Amino acid sequence: MSNLLTSEQRRAFLRRGFSRRDFGRLAAFLTAGAALPFYNEAALAQGLSAMRNLPPDAIRINANENPLGPCAEALEAMRAVLPQGGRYLYNETFALADLVADIEGLKRENVMPFAGSSDPLHRVVLAYSSPEKSFVVAEPGYEAGGRAAKYIGAKVVSVPLRKDGSHDPQAMASADPNAGVIYVCNPNNPTGSVTRKEDVDYIVANKPKGAIVLLDEAYIHFSHTAVPGTPYITANEDVIILRTFSKLYGMAGLRAGYALGRPELLEPLRKYAAGALPVTGMVGAIASLKAKSVVPERKKLVAETRQDLFDWMDKKGLHYIPSGANMFMVDTGRPGEQVFEAMLKHKVVIGRTWPSRPTSVRVSIGTPAEMSKFKAAFEAVLSS
Repeated sequence: MSNLLTSEQRRAFLRRGFSRRDFGRLAAFLTAGAALPFYNEAALAQGLSAMRNLPPDAIRINANENPLGPCAEALEAMRAVLPQGGRYLYNETFALADLVADIEGLKRENVMPFAGSSDPLHRVVLAYSSPEKSFVVAEPGYEAGGRAAKYIGAKVVSVPLRKDGSHDPQAMASADPNAGVIYVCNPNNPTGSVTRKEDVDYIVANKPKGAIVLLDEAYIHFSHTAVPGTPYITANEDVIILRTFSKLYGMAGLRAGYALGRPELLEPLRKYAAGALPVTGMVGAIASLKAKSVVPERKKLVAETRQDLFDWMDKKGLHYIPSGANMFMVDTGRPGEQVFEAMLKHKVVIGRTWPSRPTSVRVSIGTPAEMSKFKAAFEAVLSS
């Protein structure tokens, strides 16, 4: 397996503190993609064997998906391109990068398209973490980056969220003087909580020299208060931003996203990235960005559904973390795995627990009808 690495890659890995014994694992990272155990939501989710046999009428509010799916404009664009699916159609990838750059007020070289945002997340880990450079992440936080870091032998430093669910900027910035990557998901997954702009500013300004702040904005479109980090790119900060079309835009199964950053920060990702990207994802993403009503309409719907649910939980005396995204965490007062299994019996699939909060579960926001079924099942489970 290690012979799949180029001589340039081998030399670069050795300079960064990897040993020749690591080459096989690094080659697997570069070539196996979604087959790796840390790669995606399914690999992280509990009860996977049960989820493979879900009844077709089960309510799936476990993976932060958007049940609305792609917007009409994206669907039409994807249908139109399907007959050309035998071609790579690289120009659609270039067109997405050009459009994102225009919308964000950036240069074309500040944008790198990917098939979703999980891929560049792992590429950043590979490029900037190592046995000598740690990966710093909030707890509870999205675990995929940390698992990728452990896979390549990098230390993972976990920093507890503050009581309001936001990142602790002082603790994140000072967690490890040898940090390679400081990962900030805003709004945060799994809590949906928002970290204020001034706190992200603090992390960027006070991080260890040479560290990269990886700002994951997968859920930014749902929030009314989270401030996009694009100005960090125009200010030439050591920041890489991730965006995806999997969440608000409803394209989780179609795979489209992009990374933003200085060209020299993005270049190492190019060395580890795959070639052609799925043309359906590219044209769907372009059409989604051009459909100006998609974000405000869907943001409003999710906010109203989320608030209705929070009002209900307040009346029930349930404890949850206020969220600005399409998911939240609620304390069940018992082991979360038990609640997960009990909800399955009601044909409602909820999300998993996190080690630091074993009695809490993550729940995604579905349609109003789906959340009504969640309420009934959740009340029945907690009262049993």
